[in-house]
Amino acid sequence: MEIESKQQILTRRKEIEQELLDMLKETKSDFSLQHVKDAIFHEEDSDDMMKVVAMFDRGGDASELSNILELVTDAWNYFPHDALKGLSPREMFLEYENQHGKNK
Repeated sequence: MEIESKQQILTRRKEIEQELLDMLKETKSDFSLQHVKDAIFHEEDSDDMMKVVAMFDRGGDASELSNILELVTDAWNYFPHDALKGLSPREMFLEYENQHGKNK
C-alpha cells in the first residue's frame, strides 16, 4: 500500500466525491453525495458497505457493478468513519506509519 500524505488523501477524497456525483447522476440514483458520506460515516454493520453499493446498483452488467464496487471501496477507504474517530482508513494507516516508522 502506497503511503500518502494528508494532503494527498484530501485531494483524492475530493476526486472521489466528484466521481460519486458523476456516478449518482449516471445511475439516476435517488441518493445524494451526502447520503453516501453519511452511510460511510455512521457504518455499524458488516453489510453497510453493500448498502452504499445498492445506492448505485440499477441491475446493470458485471462491468457496471465492478465500477461501482471500485468507486465505493475508494470512498470507504478515503471518507471519515465515526468508528475511527472521524478519520478515514487511509488516514488511520498514515497515522500508524508516522508513529511506527515507514516500511519497517
